[in-house]
This record gives sequence, C-alpha cells and structure tokens, in this order.
Amino acid sequence: MDRPNEPLTVAALDLGSNSFHVIIARFLDHELQVIDRVREQVMLADGLDTDDRLTEEAQARALACLERIGDRLRSIPSVRVRAVATNTLRRAKNATPFRVKAQAALGHPIEIVSGQEEARLIYLGVAQDQFSSTTRLLTDIGGGSTEILLGKGYEVLRSHSLFMGCVNYSKRFFGDGSLRKDRFRKAELAAALELRAIQHDLRRMGWERCLGSSGTINAVQEVVRAAGWTDGAITRPAMKKLRRAMVEAGTVDALRFPGLKAERAPVFAGGLAILRGVFRSLEIDAMHVASSAMREGVLYDLVGRIRHDDIRDHTVQRMVERYHVDLGQAIRVEHVALRLLDQLGADRGMDADQARKQLVWASHLHEIGLAISYTGFHKHGAYLIEHSDMPGFSSDDQAILAALVRGQRRKLSPSLFAGLASDITEPVTRLCVVLRLAILLNRNRTAQIVPAIQVADDWSELELAFPAGWAEAHPLTQADLEQEASSLTGIGVELQVVEFVDPVSEADEAAAESAPNRGSHER
Repeated sequence: MDRPNEPLTVAALDLGSNSFHVIIARFLDHELQVIDRVREQVMLADGLDTDDRLTEEAQARALACLERIGDRLRSIPSVRVRAVATNTLRRAKNATPFRVKAQAALGHPIEIVSGQEEARLIYLGVAQDQFSSTTRLLTDIGGGSTEILLGKGYEVLRSHSLFMGCVNYSKRFFGDGSLRKDRFRKAELAAALELRAIQHDLRRMGWERCLGSSGTINAVQEVVRAAGWTDGAITRPAMKKLRRAMVEAGTVDALRFPGLKAERAPVFAGGLAILRGVFRSLEIDAMHVASSAMREGVLYDLVGRIRHDDIRDHTVQRMVERYHVDLGQAIRVEHVALRLLDQLGADRGMDADQARKQLVWASHLHEIGLAISYTGFHKHGAYLIEHSDMPGFSSDDQAILAALVRGQRRKLSPSLFAGLASDITEPVTRLCVVLRLAILLNRNRTAQIVPAIQVADDWSELELAFPAGWAEAHPLTQADLEQEASSLTGIGVELQVVEFVDPVSEADEAAAESAPNRGSHER
C-alpha cells in the first residue's frame, strides 16, 4: 500500500491512431515530475483495410512497438499503468483478437475508450497543465479522430469526437502524394461538413480562450513559427501561407520545412486541412498550443484511482441521483453482494479490486431502469448504461456493468456475456450470480440475513445454508430461491438451499433441558 507522502511512479500509454505515446512520472505532493517519455510513430489507422480490419503488417508494427514499451515498463506494477487505445481500435473489426496479442506483448491491460472519454482525458491533461476559470475551446487532431471540447476549470461543458484525423484525411485526399490546391479545398470542405452539426451550439456558448493540443497542432505551430509567420499562436494568415508553401512544394516527398519532422510529413497535409476547417467553421482567429495532452490526462486519472478519488465513482453517484435510485436499497444489496463475494472468491480470473468495484457499481445502478418502467427494468437499465456518456469508464467497463444489470433477473444464458472479452466472461458471469443472489435476498427491502455459502471448484454447484427455521419465517424468499435454482441452470449452475443448526444453540438447548432436572434434584 502506497503512503500519501511517498513518491508514486506511474505510467500512461496513449495508443493513438498515428503514434504510440508513453509518459512515466512520479507524483509527490500533488506534483507531476516526468522522468521519461517514449513516442513511436506506428500509423495504426493507415493499417485499416477497406473492410476496416487491421492488416497483418500494421499489427506487426504495433506489436513490435508494444514489446519495446513493455520492456521499459517491466518494473512498474500493472495497477500503476494505464494503457488507452482510441479511434482505430474503436473502428477495427478485428480489434478483439488483436488486443489479446497486444496485451501479451505489452504485459499490461489495454482499454479501448469511447470518443467522449478520449475527449475528457485530453481536457483533463490540458486543464491540469493550464488551469483557468475561463471558458476554453480545445481542439485535438489525432490520427483517426478529432476531439473538440468546451470546458471551464476542470469541468467539460461540451465534448465531441469527430471521425476525421490526420492519417485518414491524408490517405483519403493526398494518398498519391500530390499537394494540389483543389485537394486541400476538398479536404477542408469535408472537415467543415463534419463540423456542421456542432458549430452553431459551440459558437452560441462561446469561449474566452482557444487551445490546441497533440501532434498535428504542435507541428503546425513549429513550422509557422520557424518560418516567421507568427510569433506564438497559430493564426489564419499563418496557415494560409503554410498551405501555399505546401502547394508550391507539390508533393509530400518534397516537404522540407524547418520544424517539420520527416515522420510527420506523410500526414501533415491532412492534419492542416482539418485544422483550417476547424478555424473556418468555428470562426477562430488564433489558437494557442498546450504542451499537455491525453497521456497526461490518463496519468492524472490513474493517480485519482490509486488515491481513491475515482471519477467513475462520481459518475455512478450522478446516475443514482439522476434516476432517483433508492439509495438505501442499493446499499443493502451492495453489503450482501460483497459479503457473498468474500465467501465465494467469485473474482477469480479478474483483478480483485476491479471485481469489487463492478459489483458495487452494479448494486447502485441495478434499479435505474425503474425510471422508465418496471416491466423489463433490467433491460432498460442495461440500455442506459450501455448508451450513456459515463466519464471515466472504458468501453469494457460499461459493457461489463451493462451485462451485470441486464443479467440481474430472469433466466441466465451464456449469450448475455458473449460480447465481453473472452478472458473475463467467466468471472463476470460469476459476479452476476452474486449480484442476483444479493438482490433476491433483499427483495423485501429490509436488512436480510447473509447465508453461509459454498461453491464447487468448477462453479457447477452452489449451496446456501440458512439457520434452522429460516425457510418457515421467509416463505417468499424461499420461493424466490427455488425459482432462482431453475434460472441458474441456464449457465450450468445447480443451486441448493439447506438449513443448518447452530452448534451453540444446540448446546444452549441441552443445557436448558438439563437445568430443571438439576433443580429438582437439588430441591
């Protein structure tokens, strides 16, 4: 257990569509001290074929990079490492089998985050580096997507993830290497069309400062500053001069600008076209560049989890309030569920802390579907979880939580968990059984006894043992358990309910029976 005043070494990985970034830092007294950075251009998005599948060549590039990164992180425990993948793995149809190989190469779990979560992490990194109480517009152009946000302080007011990035736009509009003016015009128009749905709302809300982050925007700033077209911020006139210079160069191979790295050149035109489209649609005159980005946000988010200030807990709390959950019932279910979990070891095959968190979150959210209708409320709840913007939650987190809430009642079937990663299907199924029993034992919505419970090694048999006379005192719960026994056969589990006699009670009864005899003898 880390003590608050001890340095904490943590690592964050941003597995982007263009480059893989790693940042390793020490946290002490709420300060970030970077001790190492690694960046490798992998161009994962360029490896998507026409069927949106990662090619073998792209996978090989990524796996080789992850093996090198994994060697660098070997001394850091997995609980202090967070690896986040973005747009390309959100799109790739073969992302699941690739991720299995990627995690083996890296030696740490890899999360695939939604566009909304990606945007939040980007803003968190920038806000920690440049805190301000003013309203800010932040743009981040990645390899496969562009994130645009409005925020104030540490709070995100609006966030949008758009399917346009420097890799896919460069491939789409400048794939043959030609940098003709009409190519730029088409690319900028396409970017403006992507922005059309959000531009009016963002302009209506307004902002006081405009910021940009990550590779494309940093590269544009370096080039226009080196050319003397600006002394700081990126401006429209500076970008117009840059585009003219690129058109005069004629081809990607001919780009030779001071400040432009050779590895950035193949995706530079697509990134510039997107940035010009953003300026045009949002009527931006100048953009300042932030030094921090998503990887720093991932770091701060990870430290929050380690220091027990997990944004996911706050997200769940907000959902509890929004859907008017009976918090007393949620806490009762949580209490019983955790006690059953401790007896069963149902988290086997899954990180123990993560299993407990999922069970707590599911206990608190299992009734949110009642806000829609009692009929099928488990399905409504799962839908709300699956389709809500849940800050801090990865796609896997939400899928697990939705499966637990969906599986809380009615007959269980393995198909319910088929969409989860294969390595967590079994532990999540077991967690669902624990949740179901906890809910059932609290159906009367008052404090309920927690039975002694035993389980076979292969989880084919479960036995609940209650004190003698319990069944007669709780006939409805007994009937529910009988129905539950039938429901669990769908996943190959046999549930038995038995009564036991407390040895202490037997001794007391024996003593009570013998007491009159002793009394009469004495008299």
